Parts: sequence; C-alpha cells; structure tokens
Amino acid sequence: MAAPADPLDPVRAELLRAARATADAIRDRARIDAEETLRVARASAEQVLAQARDLGAADGAATAARVRVRAVQDAWTVELAARAAVYAQLRVRVRDGVRRALAEGTVPQAGLMELARALLGVQARVTAAPEGGVTAEAPGRLVDLSADALADRALERLGAHAELLWEPS
Repeated sequence: MAAPADPLDPVRAELLRAARATADAIRDRARIDAEETLRVARASAEQVLAQARDLGAADGAATAARVRVRAVQDAWTVELAARAAVYAQLRVRVRDGVRRALAEGTVPQAGLMELARALLGVQARVTAAPEGGVTAEAPGRLVDLSADALADRALERLGAHAELLWEPS
C-alpha cells in the first residue's frame, strides 16, 4: 500500500521551486555582473595600455631627442678640439717660418729697427729679440716686433677668414 501523502509536500515543493528560482535569478544576476565587471576591466586595461604606449613613445622620443642633442654637442666639442689643434699647429709653423725668414735675412733686421723707431721715435731703445726680430722701448711705450709677435699678428689678421681653414677644399 502507498504511504499516506504528507500534507506539507506541496508546501515543500513550492518552497523548493521558489528557492531554485531565486538561486537561478541570483546566479543569472551574478553572471551578468561578472560579465559587466570583465567588460569594464578589459576596457580599463585597454585604456591603461594605450596610455602606457603613449607615455612610452613620448618618453622614448624625449630620450632620443636628448641623445641627439648630446651627440651634436659631443661632435661640436670634438670639432672645436680638432680646430684648436690645427690652429696651434699652424701657429707653430707660422712662427717657425717667420723665425727662419728673419734668420735667413729675407726680412732684414735693419728694416724692423727702422720700423720700431718710426713707431716710437728716434729716441727709442731698440733691442734684438732672442728668437729673431726686435723690441723697442720709449718712455711709457713698448713695440714688440719679435718673430713670435709678428707671426701672431699675422694670424690675428686672418680674423674671420680663419674659418676658411675648416671648410672642405
């Protein structure tokens, strides 16, 4: 024989159905919330990644610009050092050439003495310079016509034309 039906079975069944419906609704809502959270997180991650790319590119460009500026400065420093070395070598050669010209008599010592007296007057005391040429003194005045002074003045007179030394031939 069949066991008598429990009068609470329909109530239990209804409670179980309501609990399942509530659980299904909560699960569906949780799934929707999780999908929305993932969508927002992915969008945020994409935005952060795009900003990071932009910042990285800007930082890279700034670093590259600094490296380029430094390279130009370094190149200019090297060029100036090379120019100074060439000019110093030119100065030595010009001085040697003037000394040689004075020693060989190409430029007569007497002519320099006359020039010194013409500049300072006949009372000037004219003295031979150790490396060639002369120096002359008069009260409160001095004229240096030594080999090195003459060579240096010749180079100074080049002025802006000295830049032609650095241009390609």
